[in-house]
Amino acid sequence: MRIGELAARAGTTTRALRYYESRGLLSARRDELGHRTYDENDLRLLRQIRTLQDFGFDLEETRPFVECLRAGHPEGDSCPASLAVYRRKLAELDELIGELQAVRAQIGVRLASLDTEPPLCELGGQGL
Repeated sequence: MRIGELAARAGTTTRALRYYESRGLLSARRDELGHRTYDENDLRLLRQIRTLQDFGFDLEETRPFVECLRAGHPEGDSCPASLAVYRRKLAELDELIGELQAVRAQIGVRLASLDTEPPLCELGGQGL
């Protein structure tokens, strides 16, 4: 299939495909007229990249999954390098969740302290 068809089937743009190619994540073959051609395996790689990006993985983090698929594994996350990326991503998410929970707690404390004071708008705008 040609680049436009691959982009349409994967729900992306030809520009994105060219970028993935420039980053070594997607390999195009050329037909006799020099047009890029792709097959179903390329679509599978692209879907793996897009799924991981939808999950918040950056493009470089998708590389082990793509390499796993290229090595012939049925799933991109069945290789040790892919599992390591998953573990790192989970650790990052856990850290972010912890930070967000701390901010939420601080806002909750602030809100609770404000709930005991009369709102400024009930004071006739004083303090504004």
